[in-house]
Formats: sequence, C-alpha cells, structure tokens
Amino acid sequence: MEIKVTISYPKIGASGKTGDWRTFKPVRDEKKCIRCMLCYVYCPEAVIDKEINIDYDYCKGCGICANECPTGAIRMMEEASATKEEHKVVSI
Repeated sequence: MEIKVTISYPKIGASGKTGDWRTFKPVRDEKKCIRCMLCYVYCPEAVIDKEINIDYDYCKGCGICANECPTGAIRMMEEASATKEEHKVVSI
C-alpha cells in the first residue's frame, strides 16, 4: 500500500506578510548596541538577521528582543508613533 504525504517547508513569506497587525515595533539604538546577538537568538519569528536588521514585514512586535537586550538598545515603540528616521536607526 502506497501512502502519499505532502511535505511543506517553511520559508519567508509562506503565509504572506504578517507584521502589518502589530501595535508595537522594536527600534534599535546603534550607540547602545553591543552586538551580543541575543535579539537574533531569541526572536521567535527569526526576523532579525546576523547584521541585526529587523524585517518589519514579518515582525509581530512581541518584544522578546527588547526584553532580552542586556543594554536596553532595543525599545518597543507604538507603531503609529514610529517615524522614518527611527527606521534608519534600526538598519545598519
């Protein structure tokens, strides 16, 4: 008897962009960041890369990265109050 099984592999965007419903977003202060990579390690959605760039298309705003940051370099800001200037702070 042959059994057919469908296997799905996760990839970025498999469910579409999921970050558009968040209320708070993480914003990183480069001056405080010591590049310990704890935000990268603990992010449950894997939206922080090794260069510490945050992919806001998929970030759900859970705040785990900010909670794990030992220097307070990541703070959670209300989505509506975040400006384009703050986006520049997040990217390297």
